[in-house]
Amino acid sequence: MTMTATLSAALTKVEQTEVPRVRRVALAYSGGLDSALCVVLLREKYGAEQVIPITVDVGQGQEEIDESFRKAKLLGIEPMLLDAKQEFTSEWLTKAIRANSSYNGYPVSTSMTRQLIAAKVAQEALALGCDAIAEGSSGKGNDQYRMHKVFKLFAPELEILVPVRDFDLTRGEELELCEHFGVPVTEIVTGGDDKTMWCRSIASGAFNLNSVLPDDVWLWYTPPLKAPDEPANISLTFEAGVPRALDGQEMPLEEIIDRLNVLAGTHGIGKIDMFEDGIMDMKSREVYEAPAAQLIIRLHQDLEQWTLTKDEIQFKKIVDAQWAYKVYHGEWYHPLKADLDAFIERSQGVVSGTYTVRLYKGTVDILERHSQSGLFYPDVRSISSSSFNQQMCGPAAQVMGLPWELLARREREMQEVGASS
Repeated sequence: MTMTATLSAALTKVEQTEVPRVRRVALAYSGGLDSALCVVLLREKYGAEQVIPITVDVGQGQEEIDESFRKAKLLGIEPMLLDAKQEFTSEWLTKAIRANSSYNGYPVSTSMTRQLIAAKVAQEALALGCDAIAEGSSGKGNDQYRMHKVFKLFAPELEILVPVRDFDLTRGEELELCEHFGVPVTEIVTGGDDKTMWCRSIASGAFNLNSVLPDDVWLWYTPPLKAPDEPANISLTFEAGVPRALDGQEMPLEEIIDRLNVLAGTHGIGKIDMFEDGIMDMKSREVYEAPAAQLIIRLHQDLEQWTLTKDEIQFKKIVDAQWAYKVYHGEWYHPLKADLDAFIERSQGVVSGTYTVRLYKGTVDILERHSQSGLFYPDVRSISSSSFNQQMCGPAAQVMGLPWELLARREREMQEVGASS
């Protein structure tokens, strides 16, 4: 096989870059291009006598896990599978929903799973007597920072290896190295695909400014022009800020999310195409699909508007924004984030109710709202009601208007001084 210039450059980088020598390495293994290549590089360059691949199931789906194990067999490794789906759902997603998790439009997801995975891998690395821990981030992404912080919290004494970053490899060089070392590649979209039940990241950082998104790139989402011509009506019930029932049927949160991803996605809900300000403060065009997340967060926010006081709503927006910022930047375990969780959880006791909505070609119309804890009382607020004497508000308006009268007075006096000087 003729060696290309790209392969030659990649091999030169690997050969000339000095890296620590290690004995036993725990590898965060997903089966994607990056982590699969790491297996070979850990052996060939870092001198690892044993590579222990650890796969953490956070709801990416059995098909993806099966594919990662098929690759592992070809690489001569046997991954350790840790099931964290229940923890991710009950501990992480519950908090994310209550916090209306959105980092400037991105429904915080991968940033959560990376930290959960890092914690599990670090704990296993210590238990297995490893002297190093490895993961497949690039030096241009966000995950390197998220995982590094968590590794240092749970296994501060272990060497942290990030081969793709350590050797400054481009995506093209990675692909050439995979072919050279016989690493199987199943990447369909350049940049990869990161899927959880809450949000799917598509080709992170790979889309240029005006790249056209092909219809076949989506897993759940159907473009509105191709969505069904008949709408779908559904009901979603929240208890203490968390979905508990779909169409009147109680079911686990993960099942509600799975069903809404398919249903809402089919009706054109869930596409996110945005500019994202990463941890390194550089913008990238990011594409996500998150049908269930978009629908649930929208309804949860509306329910909060109905059940929380004005002051709670205004302050919680600040807390929610800070919550998303901390989690996005890899600080799930930061003490401040725990403090934010405490306020958010305390606020959710009254955030209960049922919504009936219509999904149609990318739109969500709220048809009915029902709650025993809402603060909207039409018998008091309606303009058709005679619940209180409106004349009482006259003096109140005069008092509230007094500061504005004083502002006008000051303006006049300043103008008079200016005119006389």
